[in-house]
Amino acid sequence: MKPAHTFLEDIFDKLASVAPDVRGVCRDTYGKGEQAAHDLLKSVAKELSLDIATDAGANLYMTLPGREPGLPVVMTGSHMDSVPAGGNFDGATGVIAALEIARRWRQDGYVPDRSLVIMAIRAEESAWFPVSYIGSKAAFNLLSASDLEAKRHDNGSLLKDGIRSSGGDPQALLHGQPFLKAADIHAFLELHIEQGPCLLEQSDTVIGVVTGICGSTRYRYARLHGTYAHSGATPRLFRQDAVVALSDLVTRAQAMWAEQEAEGHLFTLTFGIFSTDADLASFCKISGDVAFSIDIRSTSSDTLQVIETKLKELCLDVERQYGVSFEFGPHSGSKPAIMDKTIQNEMLEAAAGLSVGAQAMPSGAGHDTAIFANQGIRCGMLFVRNQNGSHCPEEFLDMADLRKAIDVFDVVLKQETSLSL
Repeated sequence: MKPAHTFLEDIFDKLASVAPDVRGVCRDTYGKGEQAAHDLLKSVAKELSLDIATDAGANLYMTLPGREPGLPVVMTGSHMDSVPAGGNFDGATGVIAALEIARRWRQDGYVPDRSLVIMAIRAEESAWFPVSYIGSKAAFNLLSASDLEAKRHDNGSLLKDGIRSSGGDPQALLHGQPFLKAADIHAFLELHIEQGPCLLEQSDTVIGVVTGICGSTRYRYARLHGTYAHSGATPRLFRQDAVVALSDLVTRAQAMWAEQEAEGHLFTLTFGIFSTDADLASFCKISGDVAFSIDIRSTSSDTLQVIETKLKELCLDVERQYGVSFEFGPHSGSKPAIMDKTIQNEMLEAAAGLSVGAQAMPSGAGHDTAIFANQGIRCGMLFVRNQNGSHCPEEFLDMADLRKAIDVFDVVLKQETSLSL
């Protein structure tokens, strides 16, 4: 086994090298990049003498057997895929941190009462296929037939074919028994980098204890239809300008966001895509069509509904004022999830005992833990601060911070796998 002070760095370095992008990394969902990451993890798991298994969704399970293998297990882990031109630490940190804990336990001769199962989850990033939490849903057979027909955004390949090419079995996901059952899982815990700046605001706060994970309401392929016209020959009052109309919607939505926030609705609202048709638009034409996306996130299902309703009311006003029409396209989304209060307290107490700065906080981003929590499983999630944001090549994680987070996570995993604590 590798010495403790090089284990983490070695795996992260190897991981970055197996799936490089033009910038950052590209561990594409059910593609060569994600598969290379899973192959690397299998080799590490073998070095640690962990039991290895996969399911019909091609998720990877690496188990350190406990003294009581018949008991419900404690699971931990995260996803290994990335967005295009992504960072090396998003998702993968949770799996590598869990392997480091398994390495420590092996080295120390520590055997937990409950088995510890480390899960490398497929396809968490919905940047590739328009389905949320594909891998964790697959583990519980929660994918639908229409989900499996979803097309990859860049090459049009079907999700079912990607699963099959990665060693999975799409038909078993529809007609077989689920690989995971809630009754067999005592708890699921995930360590993840924080993907925003909140923990960096306070220099002495290293980790965040997650209270809840946002659900989402999404329209990925929305369009606003106006009328193409001559830019010089069409006066303002005769225009049905799609760019102006959509810009007005964005401005109104920002004002609505501030108003609803003041009334106690905590959420985020993002127009991540905003583009004219490259084949039809011109500098000398009024734009008659704009593609855009809507992403609303909140830990409250009621808030998601309220904001979607408010936004569509704004759209009706914009239609009346500009003579345009909205086409929202398919709806997708996910349910919010609340973390187990006992596990939250265990994390905060462990951090205090180790003098690691910690704070409770919600997760604005979605995570696979939400699927486990909404199956009725006790769940906890720990964030570790990182510099330079996430979903970008500049993503950076200080290994000293990670080791502190792992120390806290180690304590909590020992508590959760023990029958005496």
